[in-house]
Amino acid sequence: MKNLFLQRSKRHQEAEIDDAVLTLSEKSAGEIEWPLSRKPQHLLWLLTCLVLLLLGARFFYLNVIEGNHYQEIAENNSLRSLVIPAPRGIIYDRYGKALVENLPSIDAILIPADLPSDSGERSALLGRMRSLLSLDDEAWADMNDRLALGTPFPLKENLSQDEVILLINRRKELSALTLFRTARRHYVLGPTFAHVLGYEGKIKREELTEHPEYLLTDSIGKQGIEKSYESFLRGKHGAQRVEVDALGQVKKALGILPPEPGSDLRLNIDADLQEKTEAALSGWLASHNLKRAVAIALDPRDGSVLSLVSLPSYDNNLFSKGISTVEYRALADDSSFPLFNRAISGTYPPGSTIKPLLATAALSENIIRPETQIESKGGISIGKFFFGDWRVNGFTDIRRAIAVSSDVYFYSIGGGYGGIPGLGMERMKKYESLFGWGKKTEIDLPGEAEGFLPDPAWKKERFGERWYIGDDYHAAIGQGFITTTPLQIVNAISAIANSGTLYAPRLVAEVKNINGTITPNPPKVLEKEIATRETLRIVREGMRQTVTEGTAQSLKDMPVEIAGKTGTAQFGNDEKTHGWFVSFAPYENPRIAMIILVEGQGEEGYNAVPITKDILSWYFSRPE
Repeated sequence: MKNLFLQRSKRHQEAEIDDAVLTLSEKSAGEIEWPLSRKPQHLLWLLTCLVLLLLGARFFYLNVIEGNHYQEIAENNSLRSLVIPAPRGIIYDRYGKALVENLPSIDAILIPADLPSDSGERSALLGRMRSLLSLDDEAWADMNDRLALGTPFPLKENLSQDEVILLINRRKELSALTLFRTARRHYVLGPTFAHVLGYEGKIKREELTEHPEYLLTDSIGKQGIEKSYESFLRGKHGAQRVEVDALGQVKKALGILPPEPGSDLRLNIDADLQEKTEAALSGWLASHNLKRAVAIALDPRDGSVLSLVSLPSYDNNLFSKGISTVEYRALADDSSFPLFNRAISGTYPPGSTIKPLLATAALSENIIRPETQIESKGGISIGKFFFGDWRVNGFTDIRRAIAVSSDVYFYSIGGGYGGIPGLGMERMKKYESLFGWGKKTEIDLPGEAEGFLPDPAWKKERFGERWYIGDDYHAAIGQGFITTTPLQIVNAISAIANSGTLYAPRLVAEVKNINGTITPNPPKVLEKEIATRETLRIVREGMRQTVTEGTAQSLKDMPVEIAGKTGTAQFGNDEKTHGWFVSFAPYENPRIAMIILVEGQGEEGYNAVPITKDILSWYFSRPE
């Protein structure tokens, strides 16, 4: 019993000891064994949870709420569409001779988005680019203007091989520059066709307002056919989708949309005739120490332009390759104005080339009959004023008056004299307008001038003076206030040659697109039946007599019969004159009408006649 009690008492003591140890352990765990308090730990865990919560919320905002927006930005930063320029259409002469070709070229394109955002770094980088590419002040100013647009643009065109190698070797440093494969125009005959073809060049900032669909890297026609047929010659650009790195370097090609070439043009121009005309005109000018002249040939049957030469000319390849400031200044400062197309933009007093038109008017208005004769004694007097003839021509009818260019005859039918009532300025203007003077001929070239036809109301408003009979006399021989372009004169004579139809001159015969579809450029009639066939026959006979017994007899021995009209017109305050000769051939069935203008002859004469003889002798003797 005692042993049992002792065992129970021992177990009871052990239980009390265990309870005491447990109580001590709990107390020690909270107060004795841990060196730090539990409150900072709770705060640390709280802060950790809060940070994780904020990060999660930001992650949710960026990826869910703003996910599409930032995904688009990321794609734009890594994906880029590179333009593949479309080849420009080729221009051919009437027989298929290529007058222009596309040569491979490389441009340095600046991408503003890839420039450093820091202004100092940006300026330093641009300065290095300027130095490496030798940009002049004008190019530098143009670059700064274009930077404001924020779109890629050519910093320098048509890079040399050395420049390409230099940029390739420094591409990491110059990451905002990219090399752009393109093509530049090469004009095969250069100055010979400069005023016909014009030229193309990189689009200017101000031109983008008219052509918002263009890029700053695009080229555009600036003058001539290149400008007037821009919409046909320009193709449709292709594109290459690429992936680029942060430096703008292409890492992967993702697909290509091929470009669509522009349409080809076939002209009515005869390239061989154009070359012959330029050579004949240039040679004659050089031998007479003159610089300025025009030659135009039309087909009177439909208005096709066979040749068009304006001298002096210029090399349009200078513009297509990127003309320098020095080169451009030399052309712009040249006193003979080589950039000026005299054939369509020059306005001159027509001189005696007006006489076939006024002969048509006088016969149509019954001012005279074909047999009406008027005597020229060397001039006529009106009060104290004397209006001279260039020589004493005696009695002449209308045919001989055209042939010998009698001023007295045309004074009489223009302003009236000795029983001839005269047309007066209003009726003279009416017929000149019917023949296309005083308005554009609608040739398919930009920059055409209208010329000018005066009348009494204009003079009163312009000078505060009434119209005198002397004004009629001056107008009747192509002097005074009237001005025309060489193209207007030859186009009017073409209408006489074809018995009364005035056509709009046409350089382009047809357009051929990439699919081979040919679209003709048909003749356009401006006036029909300007006068009766009988009236125009009489006028043509007078122009034929100009060659057989008049002022152009050096053409009598030509292989074909030629009809024409000489003319001289004074200008300025000195004794210089412009020399004209307008003609058509063959006389019975005309297929070419030509005008030659020689500016600034120092003496009276018909210096345009021998030039015409040289050209037409070659034209009608070559193999068909």
